[in-house]
Amino acid sequence: FPAVVNSTFDMAKTGFEISLYLTGVMSLWLGLMKIGEKGGMVNILSKLVGPFFVRLFPAIPRDHPATGSIIMNFSANILGLDNAATPLGLKAMTEMQDLNPDKDTASNAQIMFLVLNTSGLSIIPLTILVDRSVLGAANPTDVFIPILLATFCSTIVGLITVAIYQKINLFDRVILAYLGGLTLIIGGIVYYFMSLPQEQIGEVSTVASNFIIFTLIISFIALGLRKRINLYETFIDGAKEGFQIAIKIIPYLIAILVAIGVFRASGAMSYLIGSIEFLVSLTGADTDFVKALPTAIMKPLSGGAARGMMIETINTHGVDSFAGKMASILRGATETTFYIVAVYFGSVNIRKTRYAITAGLIADFAGIIAAILFGYMFFH
Repeated sequence: FPAVVNSTFDMAKTGFEISLYLTGVMSLWLGLMKIGEKGGMVNILSKLVGPFFVRLFPAIPRDHPATGSIIMNFSANILGLDNAATPLGLKAMTEMQDLNPDKDTASNAQIMFLVLNTSGLSIIPLTILVDRSVLGAANPTDVFIPILLATFCSTIVGLITVAIYQKINLFDRVILAYLGGLTLIIGGIVYYFMSLPQEQIGEVSTVASNFIIFTLIISFIALGLRKRINLYETFIDGAKEGFQIAIKIIPYLIAILVAIGVFRASGAMSYLIGSIEFLVSLTGADTDFVKALPTAIMKPLSGGAARGMMIETINTHGVDSFAGKMASILRGATETTFYIVAVYFGSVNIRKTRYAITAGLIADFAGIIAAILFGYMFFH
């Protein structure tokens, strides 16, 4: 009981300290993101992926407003612009509802849209990298490439699952070109890292991750200069949003961390992890990843809870431990499936979700398996 009570104070303090440090880093990154957004990065991505998404949503006319909203939503998601992605997603869902003949049942287009959102594809897993930086990681971006690979697997599996349900022709030349090209790139990355000695994988991954992120930052600024926007004022607008977000999450983060702290201090977490370790050991597989598995279990239910679980795992085992890095990858591999279903379908009063949750959870499971495999490949 003393341990349980003490954990409430310790985790409340931890939650506030993390939120406090988060204000600076979030302000910096959302300021840069705002420059990229105003500079036209979302529009550039929209043009790149437009032909691909038109074929994934055959029931939506090409000139319908929903097409533009869908493409803009995914472009914002890929860049990690959550503040822009959610309103665009809700707008797209409303516009698709206008085409839906059965208003309380999810249409094929709405299910495809939702499952691709739940797969969590993102070029920049911003909040995870920020959290790792705040928690003192030696190289906060070292999980960048493993997360990118894992979330790609989740997205591809989710897309194929829905395409099979909807009998979409995956052998269409445009679809094959996009999927084949991306798969070749990802396969090439995996092959390259598999050819490296284990001790070099982490070093090369860290250098490549930082190079990619720095290149994106320079690209955002260059686009801003090309569009002749006021970089300073645009940065300040985005930084203000970052500050407000960091302040708003304080009560939620403290509540979740205290609950998880009590769960661990009571011994319940040890029983849960011990049981999973025992079951995994029966298969003869390594059990080191199990310490990070609660993050994966929580992610489909709540992004905040998954974040809290990742932070708690890092506090317990160390930010640069295998468990800490694995928890970070697992958090970035999938999205909050049930939350997205509730928000997106709830916004248009859809009650019958058909196979949306099933397909979303299949994508989540694929992302978790991929995250574990890539976590071992890069860090074990």
